[in-house]
Amino acid sequence: MSNSNLPAAFVDSAPTIIAAGGERASYRFFEFFMAQIRNPHTRRAYARAAQEFFAWLEAHGVTHLTAIESVHVAAYIEQLQKARSAPTAKLRLAALKHLFDWMVIGQIMPTSPAAAVRGPRHIVRRGKTPVLDPSEARQLLDAIDTTTVIGLRDRALISLMVYSFARIGAAIGMQVEDVYTQNRRLWVRLHEKGGKQHAMPCHHNLEAYLHAYIGGAGLATEPKALLFQSYSRATGQLTGNPLPQANAYAMIQRRAKAAGLKTCVGNHTFRATGVTAYLKNGGTLERAAQMANHASTRTTQLYDRRAEEVSLDEVERVMI
Repeated sequence: MSNSNLPAAFVDSAPTIIAAGGERASYRFFEFFMAQIRNPHTRRAYARAAQEFFAWLEAHGVTHLTAIESVHVAAYIEQLQKARSAPTAKLRLAALKHLFDWMVIGQIMPTSPAAAVRGPRHIVRRGKTPVLDPSEARQLLDAIDTTTVIGLRDRALISLMVYSFARIGAAIGMQVEDVYTQNRRLWVRLHEKGGKQHAMPCHHNLEAYLHAYIGGAGLATEPKALLFQSYSRATGQLTGNPLPQANAYAMIQRRAKAAGLKTCVGNHTFRATGVTAYLKNGGTLERAAQMANHASTRTTQLYDRRAEEVSLDEVERVMI
């Protein structure tokens, strides 16, 4: 195997400890990220985990793959636990386990030094994502100035996440043709994680907001165009380019501040808000899981914040 088989950027950016293992080790390392991990967010997180671990090894005098032992991985995870959260440590350990398993299968390493290492215990019964009260969500949507294309876009995007429980990644990845009519009702097609497609009928408010946005932006005749595009303040028009997730987050922060909301919100807030509102109005956990495209109701339960209202009522009983 020659260096010509590897992109130049890969060879230059390989961690020193990987490069020291030779061309086969470098190829196998980058093959793991390019061929085995299809989700770009997972790929980015795993790459960061590998880079930081190998940098830590170099700082502690470990310079070759075959010299890595389970005690090194265990010490790194224990140190990481003290500085970062348990979920972060668990994710980093999972990345290392998968990477070293791949290297073992490719006969780059004899055994996986991460196989025997146990991650930190982390039990989650309630999610940490901030949730809006329905009145706050309505306050936010009503506060958006919809006399401009960007206002129509922002209202449509936020309402999509609220009413269809869409993840931000699935929302900003939609094309215009993913909004379609079926049985005289508007539907949305979401491209979720793992290559899964998930179709949902639109709430009447969402239907009105999507129609207003698509019509106002002139997107009805462009089925292959991205539904949610970035916006040029110079021209006052959509650019045709994708709306980055970070830009969507910044937009939500601006809209929440302008609406006078005190709750700290993020992209995932609206998914949790929609699920909680649905359950508070008599929806079932099983249906909520289906609508949110969750594989298990255990995941959906993390979005259910009805118990917080019960706890608040109990606290108010302390009358002093």
